[in-house]
Amino acid sequence: MTAPLVLNERLPDPAVKILDPSFEKYRLPLASVERLSQGYAWAEGPIYFGDARCLLWSDIPNSRIMRWDEETGQTSIYRKPSNYANGNTRDRQGRLVTAEHGRRVTRTEYDGRITVLMDHFEGKRLSSPNDVVVKSDDSIWFTDMTAGLVGNWNGEVAEQELPQRVYRLDGRTGQATVVVDGLVQRPNGLAFSPDEKKLYVIESEPGKRAIYAFDVSGDGSKLANGRILIACTKEETPDGFRVDADGNLWCGWGMGRAELDGVRIFNPQGAPIGHIELPERAANVCFGGPKRNRLFMAASHSIYALYVNTQGALGG
Repeated sequence: MTAPLVLNERLPDPAVKILDPSFEKYRLPLASVERLSQGYAWAEGPIYFGDARCLLWSDIPNSRIMRWDEETGQTSIYRKPSNYANGNTRDRQGRLVTAEHGRRVTRTEYDGRITVLMDHFEGKRLSSPNDVVVKSDDSIWFTDMTAGLVGNWNGEVAEQELPQRVYRLDGRTGQATVVVDGLVQRPNGLAFSPDEKKLYVIESEPGKRAIYAFDVSGDGSKLANGRILIACTKEETPDGFRVDADGNLWCGWGMGRAELDGVRIFNPQGAPIGHIELPERAANVCFGGPKRNRLFMAASHSIYALYVNTQGALGG
């Protein structure tokens, strides 16, 4: 068994920083940040499978999905090639749903077959689906931007055919609709509030980075009242995030200064309340473990974990 590397021996872990007294209750004084696995070109999209006691994540440039086994601590390749997989989630039936820079969104069936859920819209190819979430009505929401088209590092150079948008796939009919078009430039990470009345979307356009909030319509199919919840400075770069049961946003964060690298936590009103400092810029996070109280963090070349005193909201 491979033991995780504890980055700081001191307790409470000085890497877990309280920016507002309200964050104190979420920090476990005896929990430390651990490095579980390392050696990746760019790690993204962690997702926990409780039934298999494992974590999956994407290593985009190497076009593979990796697996870390919670019982043994061993890391192995889950899928290669992965069509430049990026964001991962599970649907409400427990199946893996993946946003691939190879210009499609897929679902992995129970027997391992891969079903293409969407790769075109109105006769044109998607650009490079980035992140994905599944709502309780089984609808699939994903961001589509150009990161996989502009170079051969985390995708393949190709012509952009569609605007950068957020899409919704109906859980019953599979019908695709555009839910965000134009307001958010280069849409990246996305997540629902615990009651699914709000959808949060990260804007990753250089010089215009922010986290937007949208109100979800009563029938759960449309968005309205898009506004900036969190405006970022030029140095701050949010990527992907997940929401806990209290509605706090746990965001991959970094770039610019070493002390910004890690995970920044915001309350539902958008105020920063905590920060988990990592030695690398963090991309995406997810909650896992048997009680959904372990935060897994995909950060550049490594995977980290930290037990916290909250639980991840369902569906993320």
